[in-house]
Amino acid sequence: MNKCQLFIEDDLRFNNEQEALTYISEQLQQKGIVKKSHLEALIEREKTFPTGIALDGYAVAIPHCEAEHAISPAIFIVRTRSPVAFNRADEESTVEVSLIISLVVTSPEDQLTLLKALFSNLQDKEFYHFLLNAQQDQIAERFNNVIFN
Repeated sequence: MNKCQLFIEDDLRFNNEQEALTYISEQLQQKGIVKKSHLEALIEREKTFPTGIALDGYAVAIPHCEAEHAISPAIFIVRTRSPVAFNRADEESTVEVSLIISLVVTSPEDQLTLLKALFSNLQDKEFYHFLLNAQQDQIAERFNNVIFN
């Protein structure tokens, strides 16, 4: 996988999924990570393939879209002040998430590899709580050791 930048923001508040996706996309555009088409692609993909995932007593959202909307690979972790309702990937309902991990990939193969690594680690409650509570530099180090290897 190409070198992937990691961005982390804390204590954000969103009224809904749309606000969260808009914020994430705008931040990534400002950093030169995604194209202008990213936001619309992200929203459209969420409508068709929602990314809210309910795990064992906790939940996470992993919004992403096709590689053609990316300029360079990145992961943007957003920790919210209060939970945000995201549509669930596996059923017609919503799930409340406090951890949003947005993926930006430049190749479909990388997206699949990254999603598998993330999902297998997120099934570990300890990893989820670590992502939710650890200092930003600790998260970057753990991502480099666990996800990017």
